Amino acid sequence: MSDTAGTSPAGAGDGRALGPGTGASASKTGLARRRRRRWVRGTGLGLATLLTLAAGTGWAVYVKLDGNITPDEAAAAELARFEKERPTALVEEAQNILLIGSDSRSGDDNRRYGRDSGTERSDTAILLHLSAGRRSATAVSLPRDLMVAVPGCLRGDGTRAEPVFAMFNQAFQRGGSACAIRTVEKLTGIRVDHHIVVDFHGFKEMVEAVDGVEVCLREPIDDKAAKLRLPAGRVTLNGEQALGYVRARKSLGDGSDTHRMERQQRFLGALANKVRGNDVLLNPVKLYPLLDAATSALTTDPELASLRGLYELVRGLREIPTEHVQFLTVPREPYAADANRDQLAQPEAEALFARLRRDASVTVAQEAAQDPGAGADSGTDSGTPSGNSDDRSTESDGKVTQKESAEPSGAPSPTPTFSGNTAAEDGCT
Repeated sequence: MSDTAGTSPAGAGDGRALGPGTGASASKTGLARRRRRRWVRGTGLGLATLLTLAAGTGWAVYVKLDGNITPDEAAAAELARFEKERPTALVEEAQNILLIGSDSRSGDDNRRYGRDSGTERSDTAILLHLSAGRRSATAVSLPRDLMVAVPGCLRGDGTRAEPVFAMFNQAFQRGGSACAIRTVEKLTGIRVDHHIVVDFHGFKEMVEAVDGVEVCLREPIDDKAAKLRLPAGRVTLNGEQALGYVRARKSLGDGSDTHRMERQQRFLGALANKVRGNDVLLNPVKLYPLLDAATSALTTDPELASLRGLYELVRGLREIPTEHVQFLTVPREPYAADANRDQLAQPEAEALFARLRRDASVTVAQEAAQDPGAGADSGTDSGTPSGNSDDRSTESDGKVTQKESAEPSGAPSPTPTFSGNTAAEDGCT
């Protein structure tokens, strides 16, 4: 018998096929498979690591933005103290937000706009009404020179100020946002659900974050006090220019606060359109600076003082057509004792407040242009509804109806039209 008898051919025992070069080829194939398995494991581990890092980064961004917002705990406590005297919300899903532009000079960025007196006033105040179902948004400007009854409010030093009849902006100066809210609620009978305070620096940063906002100027502007010099036509304002534009008063229009509020309304409409555009909302590079600037600039009630709270607020706004985003100034007229101050024009003001309380529709229409710095003007100084207002009377709930001599008995009351504008309107046309 041969020495090799009973011995398996080379490679047969380990299952490898015979043939020229078969052993080396199989060895290479096995090595390749092992390398592929290691690559897949390594790639999977790498992807998992990247996803973990991305999630961690996303969480870090969320935590940072969420922590930027300052909760107004003091205001919440003060409002809770006077809960029994506050109005009751009549429509559950409708919301009213008081937007306050603070003229605080504290901080390096704000000090350039004037001396820091240790107090701040509401340079801008807007009552924003969001309808149930978010069909529309109505922003009502409240003049800072409007004479109102300011309740006794808690000062920053812990003492309580006595009630006083004074200009509206003194409410914020005397008792902060809680005092401003209580003043608005007593004035309008409207429950304020949330409030947001923005200072000069925060406003500028938000404009810069969206690469400026375009406005239309019918005439050039040269305002030394506002440090603003702009040509006529379409102009894209940066943050500093935008602040000067919405604050300018003496050199534009008739120098009244009326035209300044109209410019503020138009600018906010243009800013809203810019933010709503895909150029910002779908671009993370632009969206993050906007969110960072916005959240850093805000002091809000505790319920809104989080990204989730703000998201819930703005989620329903994205689908509102721009023609249903409306701006107007509360109907007012010169104060009887001082023509340099304002008072509510009745019954028009109460008619507006009653409609907002009931979440009834509000219609606005612009009138003849008067302010060269605002494009087409958004209304008359009185802010009264257009139409034959002399034929209207006010019922106990403030609803506007036609007098019996003008309408048959039982006829439906007409919907008043207030002087104002919408975010869809272009001041250059």
